[in-house]
Amino acid sequence: MKKRKKYTSGFKTKVVLEALQERESIQELGRKYDLHPTQISTWKSQFLSNASNIFEKGIEKNDDEKEKAELFKKVGQLQMEVDFLKKVLRK
Repeated sequence: MKKRKKYTSGFKTKVVLEALQERESIQELGRKYDLHPTQISTWKSQFLSNASNIFEKGIEKNDDEKEKAELFKKVGQLQMEVDFLKKVLRK
């Protein structure tokens, strides 16, 4: 019984990018990389369906940065309240 081959994401990306360039057919790429053409087509469709997520991650970082700034503001406010209460209790 054969074990399944596991391919790295870098290898998959390389094959998909070559497939997108359309310099060689899917069948030729299959022979070149010892892959079934269906596998290359599957990777290509997965790549294209998830391509928009690459640009959305930048938006998430901005949201994270906004949330981080709000939390720092809240921490600063709470620290000021703690300092005020300490002064009041000393008197």
